[in-house]
Amino acid sequence: MANTLDKIEVVTDYKHLQIREVTDTGGYHRRVLTSDMDVSGEVQEIQDKAEELWTDEVKSAWTTFQAEQEAKRSNT
Repeated sequence: MANTLDKIEVVTDYKHLQIREVTDTGGYHRRVLTSDMDVSGEVQEIQDKAEELWTDEVKSAWTTFQAEQEAKRSNT
């Protein structure tokens, strides 16, 4: 049996989706989705939230941030 969606939280300026799911054993499983990820296989509620929040501006800002972080790592 699959995990059941329990909560979607929006975190960071980049509108990351922090997902909490309930496992078969009653525990929790948490994961984070970012705007550069494919959510087509996620439940509709997650897809809808991503479509609502992940504007081109948000996606561009996240891509820029990642590139800046990679440049910093390369320069050290």
